[in-house]
Amino acid sequence: MAEQRQLRLGTILHGASGNMSAWRHPAAPADASINLDFVKETARKAEAGKLDFLFVADGLYINEKSIPHFLNRFEPLTVLSALASVTEHLGLVGTLSTSYSEPFTTARQFASLDHLSGGRAGWNVVTSPLEGSAKNFSRDRHPDHALRYRIADEYLRVVKGLWDSWEEDAFVRDKASGQFFDPAKLHAIDHRGDFFQVAGPLNIGRTPQGRPIIFQAGASDDGKKLAAAHADAIFTHQDTLEEAQAFYRDVKQQRVAAGREEGDLHIFQGVSVIVGDDAEDAERQYQTTAALVSVENALNYLGRYFEHHDFSQYPLDAPFPELGELGQNSFRSTTDAIKRDAKARQLTLRQVALEAASPRPRFSGSPEQVADGLQHWFEHRAADGFIIQGGTPESFTHFVDRVVPVLQARGLFRRDYPGRTLRESLGLALPVNQFTQQ
Repeated sequence: MAEQRQLRLGTILHGASGNMSAWRHPAAPADASINLDFVKETARKAEAGKLDFLFVADGLYINEKSIPHFLNRFEPLTVLSALASVTEHLGLVGTLSTSYSEPFTTARQFASLDHLSGGRAGWNVVTSPLEGSAKNFSRDRHPDHALRYRIADEYLRVVKGLWDSWEEDAFVRDKASGQFFDPAKLHAIDHRGDFFQVAGPLNIGRTPQGRPIIFQAGASDDGKKLAAAHADAIFTHQDTLEEAQAFYRDVKQQRVAAGREEGDLHIFQGVSVIVGDDAEDAERQYQTTAALVSVENALNYLGRYFEHHDFSQYPLDAPFPELGELGQNSFRSTTDAIKRDAKARQLTLRQVALEAASPRPRFSGSPEQVADGLQHWFEHRAADGFIIQGGTPESFTHFVDRVVPVLQARGLFRRDYPGRTLRESLGLALPVNQFTQQ
């Protein structure tokens, strides 16, 4: 009998969780985004639920209208390194931009995290959507969308080459003979490309996973192409089952066309959940958290997706304004979806802003109802797994305590970790070193 396909689960550190004003919630630590005790508690809870990984998002530009959680938060690699010492099995995935960093430094940082954690590191590859990022990195302008992905493709090839600098058994460390390493098992990449010139080798050995797990977070055509070529997992978000199924089919087909195995790429839908005693209880929880967001703050939140556009200049209760190409060089897939949905549903600016700032959870209700929703999307090939974000500051704890046991009882989710590494948790094979391939 064929083994049952297993659901994958992760969670995201996103301030107090819930919405941009969730820090005001009575159950939330107001400083959640910079509170190490809260972060450690979240990681331990995720590990207790046998989740695959904890995910840390990031951005490189803020202004006075940014989401409160973005104004004051930990840098991903730093906080994940701290979490490596208080967890044993949980994957540690962090965002780092290919547009505003160097491949050698990135390869070294994530290899170090993989060694520190015993093989649990993952890199979420982004190209940085915010135009303002250039201002913080001595750049005249933000690269356009297509150029950012060309840079990212070469960047990933360089990083993966650097991670192959050392063969697994290169460090002999023979005290009797005095031989520390075998020079025949050291490889320099000597890369000369359109954007990067990197000699190598990397000054840290091959990692416990062979290389860290590569995530990619982009739903545009360029993003899907990059993921099909390089990624082990994708972090995405679609609003309907049909859209998610179409995305799933598209990326899996591109994966095969790129000469890789379909099953070696996991597609994770980012979903918000609220778990209650029943649907009415979940709705009460949602309304309590949604009421914390003012219209002014909602407009600011919406503006971030559109290159920090000032939406206060438009009438609140008029139809959502025509914005032309605005947003195309920012969060392209998100802004396209917002404009398309507003037009289809004939929404006002007020409605669009409030829905964006406090979106209804994808799955809510009793533990069984939430599990039903996840199972339906999973079994109908809309996702291989989910990155769970709490719809309120209390939701993630409720999810682990009440929903995970339901998924386990149905045979959809494991009861224990299969090994120590994130690669083992995700069921991915060890990569072959490109310098030793025959």
